[in-house]
Amino acid sequence: MDGFFKRVQDSNEWISIEFQQKDSSMLDVYKKFAYRSKVDIHHKDGPLLVVASGRDTISVASHIKQLAPENVFVVQLSIQIQHPRSGLKRFDLVITPRHDYYPLTPHGHKQIPWFFWRWITPRERPDRHVVLTVGALHQADSAVLRSAASAWHTELASLLRPLLVVNIRGPARSCQYGMDLVKQLSVLLQNVLWSCRSLMISFSRRTPDKVSKIVLRELGGHSKVYIWNGEEPNPHMGHLAWADAFVITADSVSMLSEACSTGKLVYIIGAEHCKWKFADFHKSLLERVVRPFTAKENISDYYV
Repeated sequence: MDGFFKRVQDSNEWISIEFQQKDSSMLDVYKKFAYRSKVDIHHKDGPLLVVASGRDTISVASHIKQLAPENVFVVQLSIQIQHPRSGLKRFDLVITPRHDYYPLTPHGHKQIPWFFWRWITPRERPDRHVVLTVGALHQADSAVLRSAASAWHTELASLLRPLLVVNIRGPARSCQYGMDLVKQLSVLLQNVLWSCRSLMISFSRRTPDKVSKIVLRELGGHSKVYIWNGEEPNPHMGHLAWADAFVITADSVSMLSEACSTGKLVYIIGAEHCKWKFADFHKSLLERVVRPFTAKENISDYYV
């Protein structure tokens, strides 16, 4: 769950206050933080850095800012696919995906019925204290991937290369597609198998059973294909570390963002079924680092 982290200048101490199941509300989290922070805020030298991530933490971070406005530097991270929504001036810094400002673009504005305009956020363009990212924020940096490569060495290092990793999530509200796309993906993967020596497929917890069953039926019996059965541990970070290329369904902004950060080849499928800010996100990626998956690719050409 989202948490709060406190760091005192010239100190390596971090304190994490996390939402726990026994907490009845985010107010309980705030009370914890205020209790543990009260002395530090008013007596220790240097600023207090508060990093709040997720929509549920907005009011709590704002209250902490009010508690000691001279000492506290508040950063609001929108690591989900959404804007902090209102009152951005309450924070010293806001980090949010660029496509959350899609409603303000000319194309986005045309898609909103006029009677919804008053409820659409954000309503103003970002100013200097708003940092926009192309994709979603995530933890898959180089240090994490090195650690994952070591942790999954036994299971993945022995696979023949190049290794193509396929991440399948499932239809979403802004990415509606049917089983035709899943069948098309299965056919395309069969067509590209000649150019990769191993293919690993994983589903997310949100993948509908009917989606995974089609993929299992069409590809489960192939000697080159390995399909994660859903049992822990989740190999996702290991896949990011060891893959030579990725194929990812367009409905998952987080998976696409993580894969793109590895610097490896990333293919997307299903983008034409997405709308609204998902389509804007895909457009940004296709202009930079992502390619549509057509199965005409020779994965071996990109394996070093």
